[in-house]
Amino acid sequence: MPDTYEKLLEDTIEIDAPTDKVWSLVTDVPRMAKWSPQVVRSTVKGGVVREGATFTNLNKQGFKRWPTGGKVVRMHAPSATTPGEFAFRIRENHTVWSFHLEPTATGGTRLTERRETPDGISKLSLMLTKVVLGGQDGFTKELRDGIRQTLERIKAEAEGV
Repeated sequence: MPDTYEKLLEDTIEIDAPTDKVWSLVTDVPRMAKWSPQVVRSTVKGGVVREGATFTNLNKQGFKRWPTGGKVVRMHAPSATTPGEFAFRIRENHTVWSFHLEPTATGGTRLTERRETPDGISKLSLMLTKVVLGGQDGFTKELRDGIRQTLERIKAEAEGV
């Protein structure tokens, strides 16, 4: 049976903090290592996060480390009545990661993190995932668990817990 991948991974969390506060966290790319269990370090070229900005990540799985490059492809700040979105595309595997922020009726934020594959995943990444990272099923579980952990850590930071 071929090693297949899921086209969409996503999870959502309710945060008792306004969208502008959550927005300031999710768009702070260098701080992503604080929340994501897979990211060791992120460095934004030129230091300014904006649409079109590029950055490098150092990722990890156990003792394994690998670099990736990202580009911000969507960056629309939320308002009191409209949702916001921050999305970046990973050069090596073609995936798009995003955060969607929606204001809630109570003044909080509904935050959704997604990993989408609108153009599939590169053959090289599929092969490396199979051979080096334990296969798609195991790696997908790690990504799902990582998304949940990232959301929970952002929630804790935004709520001052």
